Amino acid sequence: MPLFSGRCYSTVKLIGKTAIITGCNTGIGKEAAKDFYKRGARVIMACRNLDKAEEAKNDIEEACKDFKDTGKLVVQQCDLSSLQSVRDFSQKVIENEPQINILVNNAGIMMCPKGTTEDGFEMQFGTNHLSHFLLTMLLLPRIINSQPARIVTVSSKAHIRYDMNFEDLNYTQRNYNAAEAYSQSKLANVLFSRELAAKLKEHNIQGVNTYSLHPGLIKTELGRHLDESLFRGARRVIGFILKPFMKTPELGAQTTIYCALDEKCADETGLYYSDCAVVQPDRKALNDEYAKKLWEKSIELVKLNFNPFTASVNTN
Repeated sequence: MPLFSGRCYSTVKLIGKTAIITGCNTGIGKEAAKDFYKRGARVIMACRNLDKAEEAKNDIEEACKDFKDTGKLVVQQCDLSSLQSVRDFSQKVIENEPQINILVNNAGIMMCPKGTTEDGFEMQFGTNHLSHFLLTMLLLPRIINSQPARIVTVSSKAHIRYDMNFEDLNYTQRNYNAAEAYSQSKLANVLFSRELAAKLKEHNIQGVNTYSLHPGLIKTELGRHLDESLFRGARRVIGFILKPFMKTPELGAQTTIYCALDEKCADETGLYYSDCAVVQPDRKALNDEYAKKLWEKSIELVKLNFNPFTASVNTN
């Protein structure tokens, strides 16, 4: 257990609010869903595996059965390795949810073997960044109409390790490096959150704030690909070495929860957090040209064909 781990101490209730969390059938996403549910929110659990999501839903409801004024958990399928799945999920949300007060872009994969998404993108960049970019853009008109609202994107301190290669984001021209690809996707998360805040300001949209964060080293299933991408037994060895610094999923979810609802950061936007406090990201993440270039490239890659800042509430 780390010597210090930030905690969200807010007592804010979320009764009447709607939150969407991707990849919340396990780990910090599940803990965030549990916290929001305790506070009375309607929580849309956007997960790839519906069976595991239903199991997580039942676990949360059982754990919270003695709490009063709990919310509602709704399981819906959203496979972030497929842009069509993201579009289908978003359409269903727009049709059925009159408001979206919190969006948590939580799902992610780490250091997986070389592979591509359904749409041909490098798996980590496509899943961790592009699908969350598209999801946010498709839901943004409804989020804007639900002010005050917050968009929280889970990044990682790993964003500091490597640079963005805009000429070969999908590793079609260079040798694949799992750690580099993961770092690139996490840098994209921070750049996206900052540029989204800038775009909202450009369009004079107030009441929608964005946050990116490092949750810490956490004992979750995120490292399940280490044996394949590094060496056999890597997950066990690395886990042993890092054990004194690792957080439980409950502690790891605290910065996500803080950014999503705490009053102390209600007027902050576009910043990067760790242990429930603003910290400085790597200088690459503060590069405005990088942020703008990634934004334009992302629009091109996901084929976004409408302006989410001025559109009426639809996903066409």
